[in-house]
This record gives sequence, structure tokens and C-alpha cells, in this order.
Amino acid sequence: MAWFQRTQKGIQTPLDGQNDSPKGQWIKDPKSGNILSRRELEEGGWVAGSGHHFPMGSQGYFDLLFDGEYQLHDTDLISIDPLDFVDKKPYTQRLTTARSRSKLSDACRAATGEIGGHRVSIAAMDFAFIGGSMGSVVGEVIARAIKRGCDEGLPVIVIAQSGGARMMEGALSLMQMAKTSAHLARLDDLGLPYFSILTHPTTGGVTASFAMLGDFNLAEPEALIGFAGPRVIRETIGQDLPDGFQRSEFLQDQGFVDSVVPRAQLKTTIAHLLDLIAG
Repeated sequence: MAWFQRTQKGIQTPLDGQNDSPKGQWIKDPKSGNILSRRELEEGGWVAGSGHHFPMGSQGYFDLLFDGEYQLHDTDLISIDPLDFVDKKPYTQRLTTARSRSKLSDACRAATGEIGGHRVSIAAMDFAFIGGSMGSVVGEVIARAIKRGCDEGLPVIVIAQSGGARMMEGALSLMQMAKTSAHLARLDDLGLPYFSILTHPTTGGVTASFAMLGDFNLAEPEALIGFAGPRVIRETIGQDLPDGFQRSEFLQDQGFVDSVVPRAQLKTTIAHLLDLIAG
């Protein structure tokens, strides 16, 4: 059988089912331009040989950071549509689609386990669920992860990855900024450490609340971190922005980020800091 068939317009195309690769198996590295296999990236923690850090979901961070087994929490929480919000499609339809595509209940998951022998409470966001937007469920999952730290005397880690507040929930979404910050204030009163891990992207109301309140603000390389977008800021102040503006390295130079840590070194860095605190 021939590998190609001639169409009516005289253009040769591969025959259906012949030597096809599964969709999404090959991904282009935006930094080097190289084409990489998904399996290779997964085995490397979604970091390319060029050093480019691809976004990684909560499952990836749990597997990366925890010593071994860990316990998931609050997996039964799901968003509802209190405002009957409709834009191009109903919010309820967006939620159903997001759950089906991402296999997640919402844009954040929480777990407890050990890092370097230290028991910790972690909340990790997922950009795959409506852009990691912060709605009522995301705020509640993070708040409960912090409260768990307070109740059990655990350090808390929040891994931010978000486009900001979820507009489909209006003021209810914005209220999560105050709620999570209030729980962090209680954690601070108890003298328990809070690690904020800023990944690409961390923007909007997430940056304006819990993401920048860490005792240790650690960021992955070249992560986009900011409140408003560069175009909005440029039009507001009427000036060109510095090179690398709103990237993690620039924010470290300005004192907003304590350290830029490659993903492969994230666990050892956190474990070392926990050792110092415990000591």
C-alpha cells in the first residue's frame, strides 16, 4: 500500500492511520527551538535542556517535592455558579469542560507529607483548570492548607500558578485575597514558616495576595510574575519598560523575590531551609 494518496486537488497527504504520532507527543522548546518528546520532558520534570521551565501541574510538584507518600485533602470541593454568569458560554459549561479536560475538580489541590524528613502542608495550583484562576474553591483549598499548618504546627508551602482572580465569580473571587492573607497572618503569629513558590505565570490577584507574602519567596527561572500586564502598565505610565520586566530574575534584583531556584533544586533548597529553621 502506498504511503500517500492523491487528493482531488492534486495534493499528496498521508493516508489515515499511517505512521501517525499521538497528538501532543512533540513539543517545541521556545528557548532553543528544538523539538522535544513529551516523555523526555516528563522524565526531566518539564525542564528542557536549554533550561526553559515548562508549566507543571500540582501532581508534578507533589511528586517532585515530597519524600514519598503523601495525603491529598479537600478533593471533594467543586465550584458552583452563584452569579449565573454567562459570557460567550455559561460558567457552568466552562466548569464542566475544565473538569473533563484537566481531570481536576478545580485549579488547586492540597496535600501533606514530608520534605527532607519535615512534615509540611502544601497547596499547589493548576494552570490547566481555567488558567489557574482563583475562585472560591481555590481560595478555600489554600486557606484550609494554611489552617492545617496552623492546627498541626506545620510549615506551609503554596505553589502559585495563575492568571489571577476568576472573573466569573466576581467579588466572591476577590474575597479570597483577604481570606488567604488572614490565614497567613495567623500562621505568622504562631511562628510557623511560609514558603511561596512563584512559577510561570503568577499574576493578578494571586500576586497581590498570598503569592508575595512568603517568609521565603522563591521563584522558578524566567517566570512571569506581576499584577497588571506589561501592556497595561506601559499605557498607564507612558514609558517603555526595562528588559525582562516582571520576570523572576528582574524581581530578585528589585528585592521582591528572595531567590530564583531551578526546579531540579527546589526540593533540596526547601529541605535545607527547613533544616535551618528546625535547628
